[in-house]
Amino acid sequence: MKFHMISGGPKPVAPFSHAVETDGFVFVTGQMPDTPEKPGVLPDGIVAQTRAVMENLKVVLAGLDLGLEHVVMTRIYLTRFKEDYAAMNVTYRSFFPPDRLPARTCVGVTGLAYDALIEIDLVCRRP
Repeated sequence: MKFHMISGGPKPVAPFSHAVETDGFVFVTGQMPDTPEKPGVLPDGIVAQTRAVMENLKVVLAGLDLGLEHVVMTRIYLTRFKEDYAAMNVTYRSFFPPDRLPARTCVGVTGLAYDALIEIDLVCRRP
């Protein structure tokens, strides 16, 4: 196994690696909607937070020489499921081609770090 911390990547909110790689699979830790430059400072609303999470995931993937095209599964956690599900879906979908949508789970949760509205983690396959 390889444990990856990405230089310039999002600051971890707990003791974890940005990603762990084993047997060609890369498991990317769930990311928050803050930025590496401003840890803990979140944009307002689910659309902006979804974009910020996806951008953080792209930073981690780029540090591993991977991209969103390598994603096979996503898990999405929402604190305001009923209110934010539809808008999150529209924003999330814009990051993937219509014919390359990863498998996905989306669940409502009671809370996330920094009081974020969303967190997303990934499972990728290295080519």
